[in-house]
Amino acid sequence: MRDHADIVVVGAGIMGLSIAYHLAKLGVTRVTVIDKSYLCGGASGRNGGGVRAQWSSEANVRLMQESIRMCRDFADQMKINVWLRQGGYLFLVRNEEKRRALEASAALQNSCGLGTRMLTPREAQKIVPELDTDGVVAASFNADDGVVFPWPFVWGYAQAARKLGVEIATFTDVKGFVSEGSRIDGVVVSSRGERDGSASGRAPRTEHTIRTHAVVNAAGAWSPEIARMLGVELPNKPHRHEICSTEPLKPWLKPLVADLSDGLYFSQSTRGEIVGGIGQDWVPDGINQGSSHAFLGKYAQSLTRACPVLGDVKVLRQWAGCYDLTPDANPIVGEVDDVESFYQASGFMGHGFMMAPVVGKLIAQYIVQKTPLPMFERWNLRRFKEGKLLSEAMIIG
Repeated sequence: MRDHADIVVVGAGIMGLSIAYHLAKLGVTRVTVIDKSYLCGGASGRNGGGVRAQWSSEANVRLMQESIRMCRDFADQMKINVWLRQGGYLFLVRNEEKRRALEASAALQNSCGLGTRMLTPREAQKIVPELDTDGVVAASFNADDGVVFPWPFVWGYAQAARKLGVEIATFTDVKGFVSEGSRIDGVVVSSRGERDGSASGRAPRTEHTIRTHAVVNAAGAWSPEIARMLGVELPNKPHRHEICSTEPLKPWLKPLVADLSDGLYFSQSTRGEIVGGIGQDWVPDGINQGSSHAFLGKYAQSLTRACPVLGDVKVLRQWAGCYDLTPDANPIVGEVDDVESFYQASGFMGHGFMMAPVVGKLIAQYIVQKTPLPMFERWNLRRFKEGKLLSEAMIIG
């Protein structure tokens, strides 16, 4: 592992790797990315892979317009197939209040150049004939939204970053920081050794200090733990979100369907599985990636209400990951007031994966070129103390 790095990125998920890759593209190649697990071990390898530009805030719509363009070009640029399927997102609502909110979001999206359409329940059923629209009062649809396979997206960024000189150290924990006043002087890490001939099969973990004056905190649900080591308190909370996958079926479902009344979403993979999830109000506190029977019951009930033909389909696999939640469901991005060159990239809830291509690029520009970005100012940490909370209506789960 390097003794010195221009920048250390904590977190080798899609956000951290995107930032590292774009830093290297800008000429900052002495970058070290560290992660306590394996690639795809966190939320980046445990999500549904959705990418959409249907949001209720202009900042999110504009970001995702560019991010979707980058997703389209990703396979060609990185020479890896991410199975992007642009079948659209079909949002359903079941009461008048949410219908009005959906109409306002669609109008905003149209003003940004999106082709989002408001639909009647009958029109929604023409897109997915298998839907039961009883109780649905309206829907919205944007054909450019889609789904990717998350793992090769992560692998593609890691492979491209390494080719540019970025060092990626997995199974490496942050143990603390070397600092003087408000300046960071180093990151203390503990790495797992290579296999040896002992009974455990592993060499002892070894500690190492990487000298650096700049750190990016992109550790997702673990970000508050990292920030706390430097005396910075983040309001993020981990929230377990579960997903399951069914037996493969003949291809029939083109869009990702999302019900804003209860957070249900489901789509069909290239292999035919129905992959989906649903939000749960009560989950264990802290970081928990276990599975529950309660999720299966709630998901099955909501899924079969929306699409009764799936009632007899067999579930093959169930897993969970952690949303990284802030009090206003908007991320924390940019520098903090109390520590120099300590950049935040966390709190993206369940949509960090889809935003990572463009946000990683912008954060890299912000760090290297000192490019002022209004969206980063609105996403700063101090807004929570100042009471300037943001809003976002189109949250799934």
